[in-house]
Amino acid sequence: MSPASLILTLVTLQRLGELVLSRHNTSRLLARGAVEVGAGHYPLIVSVHAGWLIALWIWGRGQDVNLAAIAAYLALQGMRVWVLASLGPRWTTRIIVLPGEPLTLSGPYRYFSHPNYAVVVAEIALLPLALHLPALAVIFTLLNLAVLAIRVRAETRALRMLGGPRTSAP
Repeated sequence: MSPASLILTLVTLQRLGELVLSRHNTSRLLARGAVEVGAGHYPLIVSVHAGWLIALWIWGRGQDVNLAAIAAYLALQGMRVWVLASLGPRWTTRIIVLPGEPLTLSGPYRYFSHPNYAVVVAEIALLPLALHLPALAVIFTLLNLAVLAIRVRAETRALRMLGGPRTSAP
């Protein structure tokens, strides 16, 4: 197995694991009375992410690996873990809001509103660059930014609409 194929296998497994975690957390939140907001754009997000992985597998699996870019990508995984730990059972890939629940302001959320999206934007650009695929980095960064523009507006509206109290604990 080439180093690029190993990296893509690990990233694919990570993404599949996150989908399992998201589904679990979503079910538990909905059972507690949470509601999903902005579900209409969710297939677009799935399409962009699936397309990104498929394109990386098609054009990247035999590529040499740029060590600086893959090191930066690996460093982002620390930020990803920080986001997941900060949100705990509230982390999902969907916009799920629990009325009356305070907003999370701990971890990276102390510093900016959407740290998970910042990680994803960087990942979508860096992994293709790590595999010497700059065109894929540009194409999927632009597609991701377009979908995130829709998502962040929907999420911001949902959080404002519910107006939960702010807290420093998840």
